[in-house]
Amino acid sequence: MKILQVTPFFKPLWEAGGVARVAYDISHNLHQNGHDITVYTTNRSVYPNDLPTNRPTGVDGMNVYYFENLRKYAGGATLPVIPYRMPEVARKNVAQFDLIHIHDHRTLLTVIASHYGRKYGVPYVLQAHGALPQETGSTHMKRLFDRLWSKRILLDAAGVIALNETEAERYRALGIAEEKIAIVPNGIDLAEYPNLPPRGRFRAAWGIDDATRVVLYLGRFDPTKGIDLLIRSFEKVAQEEDDVVLMLVGGGVGHDGKFQQRVRSLGLEDRVIFTGFVSKEDKMAAYTDADVFVTPSFTGFPVTFLEACLCGTPIVTTGQGDLLGWVDNTVGFTTAYTPEALADAIGRLLADDALRARFGKQAKELVRTRYNWQAIMHDVERFYAGIVNNGQSRRPPGGA
Repeated sequence: MKILQVTPFFKPLWEAGGVARVAYDISHNLHQNGHDITVYTTNRSVYPNDLPTNRPTGVDGMNVYYFENLRKYAGGATLPVIPYRMPEVARKNVAQFDLIHIHDHRTLLTVIASHYGRKYGVPYVLQAHGALPQETGSTHMKRLFDRLWSKRILLDAAGVIALNETEAERYRALGIAEEKIAIVPNGIDLAEYPNLPPRGRFRAAWGIDDATRVVLYLGRFDPTKGIDLLIRSFEKVAQEEDDVVLMLVGGGVGHDGKFQQRVRSLGLEDRVIFTGFVSKEDKMAAYTDADVFVTPSFTGFPVTFLEACLCGTPIVTTGQGDLLGWVDNTVGFTTAYTPEALADAIGRLLADDALRARFGKQAKELVRTRYNWQAIMHDVERFYAGIVNNGQSRRPPGGA
């Protein structure tokens, strides 16, 4: 099958978060399973890069277009990502594909890909990655996008992928027919992690001894993740425990200073470590060295949860946002969205070595048997095949 994957971020721009990682893993596994994969993406990054733009380049056997953004020439103006060469390429090439898989619905890449999919009768699958309109349409630009395009993009999709039952219900509420919805969780590619780092490496790099317990947050410093709540809850943990530190790994969306100020206001400067972005290897070392991994709020299905599980690190989250039923009392705790409840759950795990070990063992087993891409891709391919087989009559004669 010839499949076009459309995503605002792609390898090697991992700092963009879970969408880049999942889009790559799905694309790469499809390629390994014998499908012909092309990717439309951008070179947008918080760091300078020298990616080849506006032309195809080979990435791990796939054909990838990193479209340049018009905002590059706007003198720092606040503009959406505008891949100005993508319409020309899409107009010439979209008709050749059997299916389009669009990641992250609220981008101009999505508008362009869905337009040419409709024009040439090529069905598209939409995967919102936890960003459906009623959840995140708070800014002016997002509300404008939703008014102009979101409803049609969603309703015209041949199928949609929900990461969990919470997101599936949101699709239903937006008018998506039940038969169009597939619940497909995120996964992890076990082949990319043949050897986990030994315990102690990340601690040594940051001057943390083995006796000190580590509470870890890893990801973008987005206020919707509940980082401020985590800092306030850690204040309560720190009042009870002397030998514990909070490590905040990540950043990059303009809120770092706000969280650093919160730490200073609570007098926690000596107990909270901000690392900034780290490499993939250091990220896995951070999970391995942590005693508890905490993400207070999320939407979708965070890949960070699976990475923590692979390293055997228990998880603490809350009922704010989406829910993953497999977390609570299996690999960690899901608790109320209050500093007190979050602090209590973290404290329970820090105080009980046997409980952490049990959750860690169950976490490793779960990710290896259920949430690995090799198993999940069978569901993705079956969903694709049903759409293509049901939609062949939509394609105009000659594919144009």
